[in-house]
Amino acid sequence: MTEAVLEQRPAAVRSYGTSRLLAATVFWALLLGNAAAIVWLWVHGGNAGDDLSAGELVTSLGRLTGLLGAYAALVQVVLLARIPWLERLIGFDRLTVWHRWNGHATLDLVVAHVVLSVWGYALVDEISLPQEITTMLGGGIYPGMITATVGTALIVAVVVSSVVIVRRRLRYEWWYGVHLAAYAGIALAWFHQIPTGNELHYDAIAADYWRALYVVTLLLIVGFRVAAPVVKSFGHGLRVAEVVEEGPGVVSLHIVGRALDRLDARPGQFFLWRFLDRKRWWSAHPFSLSAAPNGRSLRITVKSLGDFSGALSSVKPGTRVIAEGPFGVFTEAARKREKVLLVAGGIGITPIRALMEDMHGDVVVIYRVVAQSDAVLRGELERLARERGLTLHLVVGDHATPAGGRLLSPNHLSELVPDVAERHVYVCGPPAMTEALARNVRRANVPARFIHTEKFAL
Repeated sequence: MTEAVLEQRPAAVRSYGTSRLLAATVFWALLLGNAAAIVWLWVHGGNAGDDLSAGELVTSLGRLTGLLGAYAALVQVVLLARIPWLERLIGFDRLTVWHRWNGHATLDLVVAHVVLSVWGYALVDEISLPQEITTMLGGGIYPGMITATVGTALIVAVVVSSVVIVRRRLRYEWWYGVHLAAYAGIALAWFHQIPTGNELHYDAIAADYWRALYVVTLLLIVGFRVAAPVVKSFGHGLRVAEVVEEGPGVVSLHIVGRALDRLDARPGQFFLWRFLDRKRWWSAHPFSLSAAPNGRSLRITVKSLGDFSGALSSVKPGTRVIAEGPFGVFTEAARKREKVLLVAGGIGITPIRALMEDMHGDVVVIYRVVAQSDAVLRGELERLARERGLTLHLVVGDHATPAGGRLLSPNHLSELVPDVAERHVYVCGPPAMTEALARNVRRANVPARFIHTEKFAL
């Protein structure tokens, strides 16, 4: 690094670390504070008295798990509401992990609510569980139960289907479509909880508190998922200027518009792209920038891996674009060491290629591909390495063969980059490859806090 860069880096790192700590503190304070308020309102509503019968106690616990389950469902959609300060300072990958675990917690709480409620009411009514279920669903004694049942089924379907989709690696469109059901499930929960919920029906303060939670969540979703991207994209006049074939099954799309520097996009980040033509207007997909933004245009490079990405070569110049973002902290700002190693697998080279334009100093790049023909943007990578004094290693081989099996193993990494343990390492690629590479980097004596990963998938 130059002296100027060396002088600036510590302050930038401290500022970045402090901002992330502050964001995490505010987030957890809001999250836990609201959970504590919900429990307090539950206790204040007479649900934890000493004089409760066994049936009333079980029913009361059913109410608490239902309230916490509803709250977790609201948190679930807020986590991926694309709130800029939250995503930028905590990171999309980390929010995605939190989203996944919170989804499991939501399901557990909702199921506990159903089981405890049926059990508790059966004890109070002194009838069997099957009789209580029949009474709840068909007797008209408990209003809103049909709505609650449908909402519960939708939430269960979202969580279970998400696991199946991830394991079977089905198309992104299926993942996207299934998750839309979460909004319907939460809407139905409103009609079960607010108008007909037992203690909320009689406690105006608790009811107003819950209305506020639902309204704030709705405003965040509409504001950041719908209004902001539309206003931003049409304000900048985003459109496709050119579609360039980079190789077999690989195309680059150049997107132009007005005052693109105001997007504040940085190399290493990605957008959710929606192309407004007849075939693609309804679906948004994530793609990283494959070149550093210059204020005049943005570029993405896409490999044909599915119906959507495979059809992008047919996008016509002039097509209007809605871009949601930028997202991600896979940027120079996350750098904590003077020396850097950038490791890419497959199409994960796109954010790495953009970072090569942005990073200064001692930077080594490793690009892992199965065959020479898979090396996307190879000419640009070699040119950037020459012009910026970076070291570039192209590692080619099939990992299923004996010779390819040792490629980028801890020993091989140490051979390619003898001082790997002294570097801040960025790793990007398909999820399985990224996880394997990150493990090997750790085994090459790089502390986990100096490893930054970006799984090239949502």
